[in-house]
Amino acid sequence: MLSHGRQPAAAPLSMTVDRSDPGAPLIRVGGDLAYTTAAPLRAEIDRVLADAPPAVVLDFGDLLFIDSTGLGVIVHAWREGQQGGTALQLRGVPRFLESILDMTGVMGLLARPLGDHLAAHPGAADSPAGPA
Repeated sequence: MLSHGRQPAAAPLSMTVDRSDPGAPLIRVGGDLAYTTAAPLRAEIDRVLADAPPAVVLDFGDLLFIDSTGLGVIVHAWREGQQGGTALQLRGVPRFLESILDMTGVMGLLARPLGDHLAAHPGAADSPAGPA
């Protein structure tokens, strides 16, 4: 609990979707991506992924804050995309988000080739993405 019983004021989540390129719909995210604001983005990602485009682009150029729930939305987008054959691309990643993605290992996860979700399991070296 915070002192004085006050809750921090979250910046509202802003989100726009650009479907002008059906092969790579773009979702621009701004404000705070947190527990109290993440649900609409997750729902929009699910709607976009339902069409199974080759790629989905998340643009975080206007992002101000992210918490573990917001990070979970990014991982969810990657996982669901992997299952449906959609690559997840991040754009406009602010330095603070880049640091969080690096520290948590999510950046490495996102860098894996499409379909390489088994890389962390035994036998992965025998997969096409493994060493030649």
